[in-house]
Amino acid sequence: MTLALMCGLSFAGKSTLASALARELDAELISLDLINAERGLHGGQGIPLEEWATTNRLAHERARNRLGEGRYVVVDDTGSPRFIRDGWREVADAGDASFVIVWVRIDAALQRERVLANRAQQERPDVIDAILTGHAGSFESPVDEEPIVVDAAATRDPLQAAAVADTIRTMRARRADE
Repeated sequence: MTLALMCGLSFAGKSTLASALARELDAELISLDLINAERGLHGGQGIPLEEWATTNRLAHERARNRLGEGRYVVVDDTGSPRFIRDGWREVADAGDASFVIVWVRIDAALQRERVLANRAQQERPDVIDAILTGHAGSFESPVDEEPIVVDAAATRDPLQAAAVADTIRTMRARRADE
């Protein structure tokens, strides 16, 4: 089994790609935004750090349970800062699972275009500008962690999701051979 952690800025298309990956891999999709919603919280407006810690703890528990059942797990989150990724890496290791980061890279112009389109169409909850700016300024990229890198413009492409899923399956097979 493998734990795949999505990583990237808001509006990069992480949730879109995570859903497609979960279908491709027959994986359990664990969304921190959905866990927050279950708890009556909305991250786009700002959530206190202690609440994020609780959400992460709940997500880790869910992932440990699914990995224990032999399932693939796709975690839909920003995957930043680095200690967040390290925590997920520990969950995967404890479950004897492979760990991979799927980094969805987005440039500032495309992110802004998507934010403004969302504000006009309200397809998902808004993320206020102060949160977007703060996240962009504090984002710790996984460049030195051998991520699978996906361009944000390709997250709706089913062929891209299939290719990422194939890479994840190959990584799992390599780990089994080790």
